[in-house]
Amino acid sequence: MSDKPLVEVRDLVTHLTRRVGLFGARREVVQAVNGVSFDVAARETLGLVGESGCGKTTLARTVLRLIDRTAGEVRFDGQDVFALDPAALRRLRRRMQIVFQDPDGSLNPRLSIGRAVREGIEVHRLAEGAEADRRVDALLAEVGLPAGSAARYPHEFSGGQRQRAGIARALAVEPEFIVCDEPVSALDVSVQAQVLNLLADLQARRGLSYLFISHDLAVIRHIAPRVAVMYLGWIVEHGPSDGIYQRPLHPYTQALLTAVPVPDPKTRRPRVVLAGDPPSPVHPPAGCPFHPRCQHPAKDETCKTARPELRELSPGHRVACHLADR
Repeated sequence: MSDKPLVEVRDLVTHLTRRVGLFGARREVVQAVNGVSFDVAARETLGLVGESGCGKTTLARTVLRLIDRTAGEVRFDGQDVFALDPAALRRLRRRMQIVFQDPDGSLNPRLSIGRAVREGIEVHRLAEGAEADRRVDALLAEVGLPAGSAARYPHEFSGGQRQRAGIARALAVEPEFIVCDEPVSALDVSVQAQVLNLLADLQARRGLSYLFISHDLAVIRHIAPRVAVMYLGWIVEHGPSDGIYQRPLHPYTQALLTAVPVPDPKTRRPRVVLAGDPPSPVHPPAGCPFHPRCQHPAKDETCKTARPELRELSPGHRVACHLADR
């Protein structure tokens, strides 16, 4: 693995404006991503985990420049993604792709699977004619779809097969970095394992880097050697997955881990049930964003007034919590 990161994100902020009220007369600012920083090295998988609505997908789409940032920086292989002109950005699109959560919504029902995969090949002028057909067939075989799949339509496949087609479409332009946005959350557990193994095999064969997004820590543990935990637009814990699973330092991470099912029915683990719902990203709380739901016995006024910075408490393991070392 190269020492130089392939993807560098520094102090990234994405605030989105939405219209509310009668006839959309009033505007609200949704603070979706707040000062997030991380790296993804070549051939590495970084897992990004958190509850629905915490900003994971907005962060990922900002990194890919599918939506605009408010502040901060994203660099891909040394290039400032937000400084690129349209021609340079188009070239970069080949190197960064995304696999969406819902294969039903991401595949056009009017296009055959082969046509959907071929589209990127033609747009980027990688091949045409019989050579493009050959590439499509090879990609579909590589992701485990049966011969003849190119002529079939999305509704003729199972959910797992449709997600395999979505992966083939992402691979069609020969990317180096793929955002996997909850790619297995809509699938049965047995199918989830098959798709995760496929992604791991593809990474080994093609040298891919992944930003793998999930709300399920069990899924993240299977595929990502490094994990970032996100809450209300902030990274609250970041480190090696073994360290985070064995000794979670943030109360939010601890609560998430107690929700992971234990495969042994005789083993009982105390469950941490968080009080209430996450605060609104339109009106986030002062101080630590987690303090309204935190159950740490040492919680005090500092938690309510001062936002904790990420600090390293063990090699590579950082946490944003005033109380983590108490």
